[in-house]
Amino acid sequence: MTGADDHVLARDLAGQAGRRLLDLRARGGDPDVLRKAGDRLSHEFLTAELAARRPGDAVVSEEAADSPARLTGSRVWIIDPLDGTREFGEPGRADWAVHVALWERPGAAGLGDLTAGAVALPAQDKVLSTAAPPFPQRCDTDEVRIVVSRTRAPRFVGDVAALIGAELMPLGSAGAKVAAVVCGEADAYLHGGGFYEWDTAAPVAVARAAGLHASRLDGSALAYNQAHLLMPDILVCRPALAAVLLQAIGEVTDAF
Repeated sequence: MTGADDHVLARDLAGQAGRRLLDLRARGGDPDVLRKAGDRLSHEFLTAELAARRPGDAVVSEEAADSPARLTGSRVWIIDPLDGTREFGEPGRADWAVHVALWERPGAAGLGDLTAGAVALPAQDKVLSTAAPPFPQRCDTDEVRIVVSRTRAPRFVGDVAALIGAELMPLGSAGAKVAAVVCGEADAYLHGGGFYEWDTAAPVAVARAAGLHASRLDGSALAYNQAHLLMPDILVCRPALAAVLLQAIGEVTDAF
């Protein structure tokens, strides 16, 4: 079962990986080479630390081949060593992150769920984690702000924004987007079109710990450590907005 040390471990490892990435980035160089080096550096650090500190646990990483053994495990770490790789390679951008999350199965027949997680935002000098759940901040405006992908925002998100009179805020990493909601810079994050479990596991763990709504776009539960790691969509928002957004999503698309 998750202990306080699992929450602390997620926080510490995400933060330490982030500091290593900052050091690497400070050296400069070709952006593509920098991105690849960052992915590799953070992955190797996180997987080595988890192997040493939690040797019986499985690990799922964006930078490693998947192993079916995780499906029968009781504890699985889901990590994205560098989320927002594109932004990491762009000088001055701060919307990239390190994700570390723990999924656990409560018993032999249990379905399992996220139990600990951390999102480090190294260029913003922040680590949000379940070790000390952040209290969600309220936006300083009455206008609803929705964070979206800066490179592949789904068309329906623009339709939702138009329907409810919301402003769109493009950002990079999914972790940075969820952090923007937690920190009161935005009210919601929604995305469709597919991504992977490591893109959202740690952000969702932190969002839930902060008391935010987190679900699929049809309102159903998000599930992790599935046979197929592809995740179709996500909604993270202030609880008071969940019903409004789910209704608007239903009105602008028939895909869900």
